Amino acid sequence: MVAGDVRTQPQSLAALTANSSAARKSLDQAYGFDDVAIVPGAVTTNPEMVDPSFTLGELSFALPIMASAMDAVVDPAFAIALSALGGIAVLNLDGLQTRYADPHDALAEIAAASQGDSTAVIQRVYERPVDLRLVGERIQQIKAGGGVAAVSATPQNTKKFAPLAIEAGVDYFVVQSTVTTARHVSRSLRGLRLDELVKQIAPVPVLVGNTVDVQAALELMETGIYGVLVGVGPGAACTSREVLGIGIPQITATIDTAYARDLFYERTGRYIPIITDGGIRTGGDLSKAICAGADAVMIGSPFAGAIEAPGRGYHWGMATPNAELPRGVRVHVGQQHSLRQLLMGPTSRTDGTENLFGALRTSMATCGATTIREFHTARMVIAPAIKTEGKLYQIAQGTRG
Repeated sequence: MVAGDVRTQPQSLAALTANSSAARKSLDQAYGFDDVAIVPGAVTTNPEMVDPSFTLGELSFALPIMASAMDAVVDPAFAIALSALGGIAVLNLDGLQTRYADPHDALAEIAAASQGDSTAVIQRVYERPVDLRLVGERIQQIKAGGGVAAVSATPQNTKKFAPLAIEAGVDYFVVQSTVTTARHVSRSLRGLRLDELVKQIAPVPVLVGNTVDVQAALELMETGIYGVLVGVGPGAACTSREVLGIGIPQITATIDTAYARDLFYERTGRYIPIITDGGIRTGGDLSKAICAGADAVMIGSPFAGAIEAPGRGYHWGMATPNAELPRGVRVHVGQQHSLRQLLMGPTSRTDGTENLFGALRTSMATCGATTIREFHTARMVIAPAIKTEGKLYQIAQGTRG
């Protein structure tokens, strides 16, 4: 220190932090499907004795699988077909099915676009406003075909669509956005109140998504809803994680929200199913989601690859049409299998992308679990090498066995 310099020596970090109220941000480790493995149990069960059904409101379903509310996945015919197999398909009330009396040409135009032009084409096709008459008509089509009518709307359109859906005889109403919370700050004098919505459309069950957090999930459950969709940005056609930088890998998100469900059930006696939404490609992913605590899953791109899907072998994110900030992309998934083959086989594929339900039953059986709740208690481990250990030849050939 030079003469006359009145500066003092810098304080040590320990001295600076001793009486400080400043908080240093910390990071938690989070895990996705490829980071974990299910540990086989000490007792195994015959797969034919496994019952992976789940209950949502007053109805029970043989398949704990829902088709996501995306226009490339669900139209009335697809909803009827999946209902016949024991699952649920959710129709997007903000999408093409309610903007066009016959969406055939719009879907064909999206499929025909080059990859570089696809987002602009999707944005233009979605510029047509929703025809409110079609809301009830689509629901009635599903009901007339013997299907379970589940529909989805964004929070901003829920008040407008819900009365029409109820009048048409809807079975489930889903309020869905990238992130939905029970508390929302806005300039609107009277925004959507989930607790009021639940009472207004009772006894129709309300499901809400999406979330990834214990506290947020608990607050959503307090509103009286019947199910929580879990996942921010994991879908094959979603780019929210890249555009916004938000999200939590699905295994951690499922474990956390399932913990919220169990806390809520312990306190209230009401069991609110957790539905892991997005990122599920194989039977192994499906099994890991259920084992981590999900009661059911919501799947998009594998269904978009079914012959019965309306997307003509393409799939695009729900927020792709957004004019200001698109958070989705069109992906090519092909039309590789029938809906039945995807869910129940038979199959000659060795990568787990077909016979998802058979894979779940076999996985549960190896853990000795005969129900989903029993499977929730199976052990899981962090295992980043689970898909590469000993797989030299498969990796070299670009295959998985």
